[in-house]
Amino acid sequence: MSSINKSPSTQIYRMMLYQRALHPELLTIQDRRTITQPDYELEAWLMPGGHAIRFEVAGRCAVELVTDQDLQLPERGLLHTLPCIGEKEYEHNVDDKIRFVAAVQTENLSDNLYSATFNEMYDFGLESEAMMHQWQAHEDALPNLSIVDLQRYRKEIHAQTYHLLGSVGFILRTQSIFEIA
Repeated sequence: MSSINKSPSTQIYRMMLYQRALHPELLTIQDRRTITQPDYELEAWLMPGGHAIRFEVAGRCAVELVTDQDLQLPERGLLHTLPCIGEKEYEHNVDDKIRFVAAVQTENLSDNLYSATFNEMYDFGLESEAMMHQWQAHEDALPNLSIVDLQRYRKEIHAQTYHLLGSVGFILRTQSIFEIA
């Protein structure tokens, strides 16, 4: 039986922007990737249903954290929290070195549409060599999937992320740009 009116009642996603690095022990990291360019360094962490991306330029950093967990996260250095519901866009000059731009989109899908989207996203993750983590929440639930796909440029990074939750047919897409200001 499928229902299109599913809602992630226990998952309240939010995107948080920090002006400081976060400690990895706060998170359940499943995969990690570092990109070093002459002008910046980026480190991405993938968690079940979430991610963190740290962009550092000349000793200054910005961190995007997307999570549905009620973690004891630090308030120091927190610049903004954005609920991930519907479609939203956000821009912020972190300081005189880093500019951050993000778009968020959420969808609730029927089981059939979720399964088709899951398969398409899984294939995309394999083809693009993206960071991926798949897990099963319950034995009879549809599978979950988190993907972080990064494109590097000389002065910026583009990050597309996807978090798919099978038990509620929920999909969260984010697109972020970290750029040297």
